[in-house]
Amino acid sequence: MSYGRPPPDVEGMTSLKVDNLTYRTSPDTLRRVFEKYGRVGDVYIPRDRYTKESRGFAFVRFHDKRDAEDAMDAMDGAVLDGRELRVQMARYGRPPDSHHSRRGPPPRRYGGGGYGRRSRR
Repeated sequence: MSYGRPPPDVEGMTSLKVDNLTYRTSPDTLRRVFEKYGRVGDVYIPRDRYTKESRGFAFVRFHDKRDAEDAMDAMDGAVLDGRELRVQMARYGRPPDSHHSRRGPPPRRYGGGGYGRRSRR
């Protein structure tokens, strides 16, 4: 149940990404719900760097890949705290802690993709 760093033995665990959480869903709640499918090693809810609010998604790590697959099949589309969850295998691991230690806003990305950048002719 961590709001901070992962446990040291996360190697070999299978991570599920759980989307569409309410801001009040806690790691304890997620652990309780997902433990029905197997042993949960870690529950991580990323928080906004400035407001400390939940960002609306979480990672649930299972010790056994088959348990993670069972949980994904059962919980994708299930309703928790009034929201329909989207559960999938996490594509990427947690980012290294080093980028969380920077101060200030994230760097701005210029060029392409923004509103109002096209001129009308």
